[in-house]
This record gives sequence, C-alpha cells and structure tokens, in this order.
Amino acid sequence: MDFLRFENQEFFYLFLLVPLFLVVFLLARYSRKKNLKKLGQWELIERMIPMRSGKRPWLKFFLFLLAFSSLTMAAVNPQLGYQTEDVTRTGVDVIVALDVSRSMLAEDIRPNRMDRARLAVSRLIDQLENDRVGVVIFAGSAVTQVPLTSDKEAAKMILRTVNTNSVQVQGTAIGAALERSIAGFTNSNGASRTIILVSDGENHMDDPLPLAARAREAGITIHTVGVGTSQGAPIPVYQNNRLTGFLQDNQGNTVISRFDEPMLREIARVGGGVFQTGSGPDLGLNQILQHIRDMEQQEYETTQFSEYESRFHYFIALALLFLVLEFLIFERKSKWLSRIRLFDVS
Repeated sequence: MDFLRFENQEFFYLFLLVPLFLVVFLLARYSRKKNLKKLGQWELIERMIPMRSGKRPWLKFFLFLLAFSSLTMAAVNPQLGYQTEDVTRTGVDVIVALDVSRSMLAEDIRPNRMDRARLAVSRLIDQLENDRVGVVIFAGSAVTQVPLTSDKEAAKMILRTVNTNSVQVQGTAIGAALERSIAGFTNSNGASRTIILVSDGENHMDDPLPLAARAREAGITIHTVGVGTSQGAPIPVYQNNRLTGFLQDNQGNTVISRFDEPMLREIARVGGGVFQTGSGPDLGLNQILQHIRDMEQQEYETTQFSEYESRFHYFIALALLFLVLEFLIFERKSKWLSRIRLFDVS
C-alpha cells in the first residue's frame, strides 16, 4: 500500500498567489480595453486591429497558472512510501532520565556536565539496536521529552535540543524524574524495562528512594550514572550566551556544585541496578549497556516503511511543458499559425 506525504508543506501557501494573479490579469485586461476605447468607437477599433485575439491571452494566462502550480507542487515535493509487513522484534525498553538543572553547567568535566551527558547518551542510543528508547528530562520538575520509540534518529535529534532552559522550574527533583520515567512504561511490561538516571546527584526537592523502591517492585531496574567530580565547580551564569558570573547563594557566596555519589549509589542499590561514573566519553554507560544486554528481551511489533521517494521532478517537467506552450502561443492571431493549423484558437 502506498503512503503519500508532502516534504515541504509550507509551500502550499504559494497557492494563495493564484487569486492575486487573476486580479492583476483582469485589471490589466480592463485597463488595456479602456485605453483602446479612448481612440474611438469599439466596433471601429476592432476592425482596425483584426489580428487581435480575445481568447489567446486567457489561454496563455491559464498555461501560466498551470506552470506556476506545477512549480509550487515541485517545491512541496510529494513523496511516496511503501508499507511493508509488521515486524516482530525483541528488545529492552530503556528510558533515560537526564538531569538538565543549572548545576549541570558546571565545568568540572569538559566542556561541561550537560554537554558530556548529552554526548554519552547519544552514543548509548546508537548502540541500543532493536531496543526502544525514551527520554525524560528533569530539573525542579520532570518532562517526557521522547516517549518510548524505536526511531533512534528522532530521539537523538530531540536530545540535541535539550538544555538547562528546557524545564522552567529550576532545582533538582530526582523523585519526580523517576515517577515520570515509571509512567513512561505504560504500554510495556515484563522484566525488560530499565531506567538510566544521568545526573550529578544533587537532590534538593524530594526523596527519590521510595520511587526507586516502587520501580523495583514493578520489575523496573534503575541504573545510575554520575556526572561531575567530588571537588565540584561553580555554576556559570549566562546572559545572551555570554558568561556574566557564577551562581551565588543568599549570602553572596559562590555556589560550588559537587557530585553526590552516595545518593546515586543508593538509588541504584534500591532500584536493583548498578552505579557508574567516569570521565571518559561514555561516562560509564558502556558498562551499563552490558547489563541491559543480559536482561530478558520482550517482543513488540513495529511497522516498517521503506524510504519515501520524491516525485518533484514530474511537476518540474509539467511546468516546463506549460511554459513552452505558453511561449509558442502569441496573443495576436497569426496567419502563419493559421495556415499550419498548429493552434485552432480564434
């Protein structure tokens, strides 16, 4: 079965120019006829210009509109895709809970905790193969950024847009992140569900341990990944992408954000998973990936589609055909054309 989609739907707005072209054409025809009438009686003027055609300008205008419409459709680029059979795959459902609080801007690992975490998670997604992945981001509240999906490229594309402004409520609520992640497994069951919590561990707003216990009771494993160092670093403050200073407390002291390893270790213990940290590009996620590979796999169906094929070139060919025809038709009657009967338009 064929599936049609339009790659650049915003170009459909160009069709709004068609009524404008018609108004301009009618005004031009009216103005020309009005100027001719100033020369004398209309019947006499018509006899003086016997080669004038009343239909040919309309035909040329109609061909112009067809050419314009064809070029517009070429810009829209209709595409056809072909549905294949439903494929049953086996894999693990993984939800990554990524900390996007301001403390993730600390630069105790380069370039900063946030950039290093996004890069590591993106590399993990590349290695998940047939598994499904979701992304929850959190600071003072938690948001499901990517529901469970097998579309890895879409997940990575959305992940690249995540930053410390993606969640309006500041702070760090790991419990809310775990609760949102657990809810993300609504359509998933079995022992093939895991949460990977990526954070610096600074928790200021709730107690995540009861949520970790609830997840474990539901058969969901929680792994934790620590981002940062125990020495910590100040939290930079930016305005218009320019560094203006460092975050200060109410007494005017510079806030030092430190990696809270005990908290993340305890969450992993209660959640039945493992704790990892590291300064390398993967932040220890490769070791967690090995644990995921050892988990029970569940079956799920996905509908596969081939890549969509563009059809814009057909509309370009039509546009060229209409433009050539428009060029070959003269507004005035032609004795030469009448003799060869190329166009029978009076």
